Amino acid sequence: MIEIFPIAGIPDVVKGDNLGKLIVSKLAATGKEIRKGDIIVIAQKIVSKAEGRIVTLSRVKPSKFASEISRLSEKDPRQVEVILRESAKIVRMKDGHLITETKHGFVCANSGVDMSNVGKGSDNATLLPADPDKSAATIRSEITKLTGVDAPVIITDTFGRAWRLGHVNFAIGISGMKAIRDYRGTRDMYRHVLRVTEMAVADELASAAELVMNKADRVPVAIVRGYPYRRALGTAKELVRPEEIDLFR
Repeated sequence: MIEIFPIAGIPDVVKGDNLGKLIVSKLAATGKEIRKGDIIVIAQKIVSKAEGRIVTLSRVKPSKFASEISRLSEKDPRQVEVILRESAKIVRMKDGHLITETKHGFVCANSGVDMSNVGKGSDNATLLPADPDKSAATIRSEITKLTGVDAPVIITDTFGRAWRLGHVNFAIGISGMKAIRDYRGTRDMYRHVLRVTEMAVADELASAAELVMNKADRVPVAIVRGYPYRRALGTAKELVRPEEIDLFR
């Protein structure tokens, strides 16, 4: 049986905070502990805050190109400038939407630049972690040191999807588990050989954990217990579809 439960009571995170230590202490305060087989799912926002990945828009000078895009997209030109700085390329721009490929290779809205849950009355924006896999590995290492349990860590962010309405949480950083479960070459229940099935289990876990990580309830961390993951070094890069096999780029 799979169980998912939130870690409540985590305060506003600031630059320099030790997230591994914070997670362990808050979990202990609830009378629970990390067990062998647990998976720790963490919202990107607190990782970015702890790493100082915050930009104050009032200090940003937009370029002419950013100002032109802001006119077409009806966005703040300073925000557009930050989005462009975080992007490798613009993928689509239509009806006020700005879809980019980030320097990590993620294709998402606004390069992951976000002004929600940054601070009351703030003109700050958060950026994605510079290296989310490394961030996940750092947090995992600290939790292992504190608890003796080597639990995988998944860092998540909220993305839209090309074929469906609504948003879901995706894995943008992984440490300690395989991101994809590959069924190719195995047989289904009727003995047919599976040829293309690869399940993005890290994304599925990220999305499932979001069910208890409500954005307005100060719950940026959850524990998934009971899922039989496959141990590996792990990287979210496994989940990025190369452009040469992407039908939409």
